[in-house]
Amino acid sequence: MEGMRPTAGEGPIVDPAGFEAAFRWHFPPVYRFLARRVGPALAEDLAAETFAIAYRRRASFQPGRGSLRSWLYGIANNLARSHWRAEQHLLALDARLLPETDLTDESAAADQRLIAALLAPRLATALGHLTRDQRDVLLLHAWAELSHDEIAAALGIAPGTVRSRLSRARAALREQLGDFDFDLWTFDGPAVGPAHEGRSHA
Repeated sequence: MEGMRPTAGEGPIVDPAGFEAAFRWHFPPVYRFLARRVGPALAEDLAAETFAIAYRRRASFQPGRGSLRSWLYGIANNLARSHWRAEQHLLALDARLLPETDLTDESAAADQRLIAALLAPRLATALGHLTRDQRDVLLLHAWAELSHDEIAAALGIAPGTVRSRLSRARAALREQLGDFDFDLWTFDGPAVGPAHEGRSHA
């Protein structure tokens, strides 16, 4: 369902108490989103700057145009875009990393960690080849878990543009990753099995 989903921490933010409540709720996921894009050191500064900007502009937030979290992620995304080179460098490093996981652990969680570790370098390489617009839409969808409508509000584009950019981004990743199920897989918890990994291309 692509309508706006009610989210905790979505109350009025004009008064300091309301903004503080929104900050407590939204800062951790915004920080995690930025950390995955530009690394934890830079993400701390960018997350703080996101909320500093939001505080200064809090009177201009219009709930009728999108959710509070889409507004905050829009600010965060713009800040991340200003550090494109840092993001590209981080992806290049991730692409060269060798997977490290405990092969003696036979739990289902260990299987997922192994799959994630094996996919991570190839995924980083594929993400590095996306355009800025494609990557913004894909990561807001996959990492921030925004709906199409929320992404449209965050980026100031039409929902149809979100869908077309997301479709092109997925097509580009499939060229790099081979047989890959985007309906089952999420960035922080792959739900694919060894059969999927075995069929993917190098």
